[in-house]
Amino acid sequence: MKIESQIEKISSFQHLELLANQVVEGFISGMHKSPFHGFSAEFAEHKVYNPGESTKHIDWKLFAKTDRLYTKRYEEETNLRCHLIIDNSTSMHYPKLKDNQLFYESKIGFSVLASAVLMNLLKKQRDAVGLSVYSDTYEYYAPEKGSDRHHRMILNKLESLLENSKTPKSTDTISFLHQIAEKIHRRSMIILFTDMFQTGNEEALFTALQHLKHNKHKIVLFHVIDEKTELNFDFDAAPRKFIDLESGEEINIFADNIKEAYENQVSNYFKKVAITCAQNKIKYVPVSVGANFEKILTTYLVEKQSFG
Repeated sequence: MKIESQIEKISSFQHLELLANQVVEGFISGMHKSPFHGFSAEFAEHKVYNPGESTKHIDWKLFAKTDRLYTKRYEEETNLRCHLIIDNSTSMHYPKLKDNQLFYESKIGFSVLASAVLMNLLKKQRDAVGLSVYSDTYEYYAPEKGSDRHHRMILNKLESLLENSKTPKSTDTISFLHQIAEKIHRRSMIILFTDMFQTGNEEALFTALQHLKHNKHKIVLFHVIDEKTELNFDFDAAPRKFIDLESGEEINIFADNIKEAYENQVSNYFKKVAITCAQNKIKYVPVSVGANFEKILTTYLVEKQSFG
């Protein structure tokens, strides 16, 4: 299934809700090829049967069609509360897009569309969603709710994040993750989109991530990067000026001269992040801008099944 082809067909509409819906519908229609085969038929009406649960509400007709056990879900059930967190620092507005590029080829654009896609899926399953946005300030907070009005309000906020950041904004991830953790009282799945460009004490950053896990929350960290330049440092041999988007600091170098050292350092940092997340039972998923959203959706569904 090629989710990116769905995006290319309708991206000219520039309507976040429509675009997110098309991505989700494309994903659901392709679920017969995935481990979630059969789940799409009555997508909002069933949940996977877990061994040990009562068999009273198993849908045996659906079992006959899919050979998988699902239980009927009732409208008053809210299976999940999900809180989305978006890092809106200036570094997330990289790379600067050219006229022929689509908005989701920047880190903030990718995070916004991925969040809208997850919101669409949550809405289909009648789950509650909330949103936090931070940079050098705690820019926005909405608690977890499931109403149409609430969804539209959050979508409007997401669309506003697509505006280019005109003034440098640093990232105070540590402070605001602690604040967000204190706001989410009922057990939830917390999904964070960030490029992890947090200067300072790495140990304090992971302490803040661990704080998010209080009250038995489940944490998914989508590490958003521009793989071509930020991971592989793919620049030509010409002299270049590199500018820190958050501090404004500039440096003139030949990329070839530092490519190997840069890639080694970034690779080691990514490995450290992945290991530390695993040790703290935080789901760590690196994602590159411009990629399709199947990885986002599949991760969400797998983590939801294990949420319990």
